Amino acid sequence: MEMAIEIRNLTKNYGKKRALSDVNLTIEKGMFGLLGPNGAGKTTLMKILTTLVKKTEGEVKVCGVPVENSGKIRNMTGYLPQDFSMYGNMSAYEALDYLAVLSGMNGAERKTKVPQMLEKVNLQEKRKVKVRAMSGGMKRRLGIAQALIHDPKVLIVDEPTAGLDPEERVRFRNLLCETAKDRIVLLSTHIVGDIEATCENIAILNQGKICFHGRVAKLLSLVEGKVYSVEVPVTDLEKVKESYMVTGILTTGSSASMKIISDENPFTKDKPSEIKFLSAKRVQGDVEDAYMYLMRM
Repeated sequence: MEMAIEIRNLTKNYGKKRALSDVNLTIEKGMFGLLGPNGAGKTTLMKILTTLVKKTEGEVKVCGVPVENSGKIRNMTGYLPQDFSMYGNMSAYEALDYLAVLSGMNGAERKTKVPQMLEKVNLQEKRKVKVRAMSGGMKRRLGIAQALIHDPKVLIVDEPTAGLDPEERVRFRNLLCETAKDRIVLLSTHIVGDIEATCENIAILNQGKICFHGRVAKLLSLVEGKVYSVEVPVTDLEKVKESYMVTGILTTGSSASMKIISDENPFTKDKPSEIKFLSAKRVQGDVEDAYMYLMRM
């Protein structure tokens, strides 16, 4: 079976509103990141790929199967939506067993598969815990378990770490990376750190259009030689914000350390001369710098 998602000239309209416009993407095996601000069209794209929403125009194939063939697509696809929830009075085991029934598994399959999946997502010891008593991270892990219970070729996760604490976020990202070893994993998020930590290939969606598609290294090249760490008096903070793209600020006493993006070295730049730079040095840009730069282009 072909292991790729092929999207060609995809458009989606909701009445007069265009949510996706002429989207072209190829997503192959491994982790693929879809980055973009809230409202960019990421969830609409996820729902089209999982057959929950019909496209308006274009062609979409998942592992060689046209998205119009919803039965085959759903059999080979696991989906964790942003708003995943289950009945609060069910235990972790009961909830996953119930979802396995809905996926068509018989009793013998469920007896083997449900404990295996709970173990995989580190919930076996919490199998009797009620859903309503679970932390956000536990619920996300249960969501991944339900998405993987039928061993899909494609896993699609929408904003999976939103609201998680740092420890749970790292644990969840590691789980996704492990899962991606033998399948396509599409991670949709607005959290740049999740993409930077897990994905080598990414696409950036903004206002329904793809504005970048390629390797992370290619994205980073956009800000090569343009990122600076500077120190200025606190009184000059607003002037710097008005004149430069600022991606980080740390205020200590009477001075502020700032990370800015500039086409020229601030020390040699004539404009604006009224800013008093206490120090400035060129530093390596990261994915967040490149993402913000791209969004302002």
